Amino acid sequence: MRRGIAATALVASLALAATACGGSDSGSDKSSGPVTITWWDTSNATNEAPTYKALVKDFEAANKGVKVNYVNVPFDQAQNKFDTAAGSKGAPDVLRSEVGWTPAFAKKGYFLPLDGTDALKDQGKFQSSLIKQAQYEGKTYGVPLVTDTLALVYNKALFKKAGITEAPKTWDELKADAAKVDSKAKVYGYWGSTQAYYAQTFLYGEGTDTVDASAKKVTVNSPEAQKAYGTWLSLFKGQGLHKADTTADAYAHIQDAFVNGKVASIIQGPWEITNFYKGSAFKDKSNLGIANIPAGSTGKGGAPTGGHNLSVYAGSDSAHQKAALKFVNFMTSAKSQTQIALKNSTLPTRDDAYTAEVKADPGIAGFQTVLPAAQPRPALPEYSSLWGPLDTELPKIAGGKESLDKGLSNAELAIAKLVPDFSK
Repeated sequence: MRRGIAATALVASLALAATACGGSDSGSDKSSGPVTITWWDTSNATNEAPTYKALVKDFEAANKGVKVNYVNVPFDQAQNKFDTAAGSKGAPDVLRSEVGWTPAFAKKGYFLPLDGTDALKDQGKFQSSLIKQAQYEGKTYGVPLVTDTLALVYNKALFKKAGITEAPKTWDELKADAAKVDSKAKVYGYWGSTQAYYAQTFLYGEGTDTVDASAKKVTVNSPEAQKAYGTWLSLFKGQGLHKADTTADAYAHIQDAFVNGKVASIIQGPWEITNFYKGSAFKDKSNLGIANIPAGSTGKGGAPTGGHNLSVYAGSDSAHQKAALKFVNFMTSAKSQTQIALKNSTLPTRDDAYTAEVKADPGIAGFQTVLPAAQPRPALPEYSSLWGPLDTELPKIAGGKESLDKGLSNAELAIAKLVPDFSK
């Protein structure tokens, strides 16, 4: 998931109108000429897209009978745009789909099952948990392209200045460390986010989630969840703890403060590795510390497993699907994933792409160590939408505009409407 990171595209609507042609006119290409498939890439247009464009050219050079119409779609618009396009039979042949979208689009019949196809020829090479997360009702609807999770990222130099020798393992230790950083280094020790995705880590620390999918129960206002969000809320007030930023630009404010050494630690994902290195605090890449999310009262931490799959549109004709499957296999190969990792500092989804050269990047190596603690999302089509109500309520809670009890009650009611067959 790209939490709040929208790829910029000034002419996105015009480009989409002109190029969303996978299903609507896929029969227009003649068998005597090359097949042209359309790929909607939802990566960051500045930091990541150039690598994918280069790989498209490599694919076309190796597959003379296939052309790829590349379109970069802003991530925060892509889900709704694809939903609309697929519903009108005008979707792209291939979509870079956030992992949370996969079960929802599979349920609607928009994605082609990939089991036994060219796209999944190397299935055994991928991390099994990521393949599982690309499945819905026993079938696989995406091939993992990049993966991610959240970690505690920290400034080693500021920690050292404060006399801290290792990353905190609990939230209480984090609070104590934040106070030390404030006293010794004269900057904030920690700045938390009010976004629901980031707050999810606190739920895992208490052994719960927004819903219990297996029991079909909404658990966002359970005693465990109340304790989790109570801990989350406590990290916005105290020595060395930055107050909650509830503005629309909060994500950018937190990120800018961290990369420029104005705050010693934040919770962040690997999609920002390249931007970390652009900041004044991390000109020396080795100054970037990466550790597991601090544990809750259960003694465990953890964060959501994120990332993106490549999925094929079920509405395309057979010729376009065949070409799309070949393209997906190429883009998710060990060679391509290695190139993507080296250029974009993102995490591969297959073990054979973690070459020595890839792991020489301290950001990638660091995040690889926290991946085992990542929590796969349940194969619930509505799951990604469940953070919406919390994204409404959590900033109000953190900003003091409503109580924790009131905010969680409001979120519970809103989430219950999204999963009407779940009990409360």
